[in-house]
Amino acid sequence: MLEEWAYGSDDRAGDLLSSPLGSSNETRSKAMNNKTILITGASTGIGRTTALHFQRQGWNVIATMRSPENETDLAETPNVLVTKLDVTDEASIDAAVAEGIAHFGQIDVLLNNAGYGAYGPLEAFSMEKIKRQFDTNVIGLLAVTKAVLPHMRKQKSGFVVNISSIGGQMTFPLGALYHGSKFAVEGLSESLHYELAAFGVKVKIIQPGMIKTDFGGRSFDFVNDEGMSEYQPTVQNLFAAFGNAGSGPSEPQVVADVIWEAVTDGTDTLRYRAGADAVDLLDKRKAEDDETFFADYKPK
Repeated sequence: MLEEWAYGSDDRAGDLLSSPLGSSNETRSKAMNNKTILITGASTGIGRTTALHFQRQGWNVIATMRSPENETDLAETPNVLVTKLDVTDEASIDAAVAEGIAHFGQIDVLLNNAGYGAYGPLEAFSMEKIKRQFDTNVIGLLAVTKAVLPHMRKQKSGFVVNISSIGGQMTFPLGALYHGSKFAVEGLSESLHYELAAFGVKVKIIQPGMIKTDFGGRSFDFVNDEGMSEYQPTVQNLFAAFGNAGSGPSEPQVVADVIWEAVTDGTDTLRYRAGADAVDLLDKRKAEDDETFFADYKPK
């Protein structure tokens, strides 16, 4: 259910590596004529899969991540520029955007994919961790978007694609931070779609369900204090519910396919669900009243 369990999210981020693109002026000139997508959080999961998907479709890809020095395969892929971008570091954002435009000539699509999920009782989180969740999932997304918009405004075209989650339309216990950040992504994206339309830029929101990626690792930060006994029944119930719901997560390619659809379908559709569970759960939330839906996630 948490698509960020899915996020490619170390990948809240990402030194410029050499690319085979620079091997000849002819190759570089050809690449300059292709469309270009900049992806945050491209080292794993949804970001990496989407980078490879767009590259196979003939696009240029600016694949950004916090630690590009650890990347080898993407760096050797034609028409892929691997560079450093940490969404919490404004200087790295500006440098990555400038490098991408210098290399490929333009940016047609921004995919804000970097993010992670923080779960647990609010009391158990330090203020540092609380700020980190919003700095990564919300402020970082805004900072990257703000850096790309002057270029898109000048060319009077483009797409801003924001990875939200089913968790941006519905909530589960112990997810105040994660859901708060994803509800923010939904709201800011919806508002931006009005103002950016004035110069030909479309906004798209992608809502993945549970995806086979990084769950339990760097894209999921669970904090608990067992000494706070009052919360423990909720903790146990939450993990039981997630366990039952997570038996059939989708592959990252499912999300990559939806992202491709969003930027090529020629429509003004704002929201796109990704994964069968995303469709089912969001339909369920819409159909049920609060009391009925909440009952499944409260301690018995």
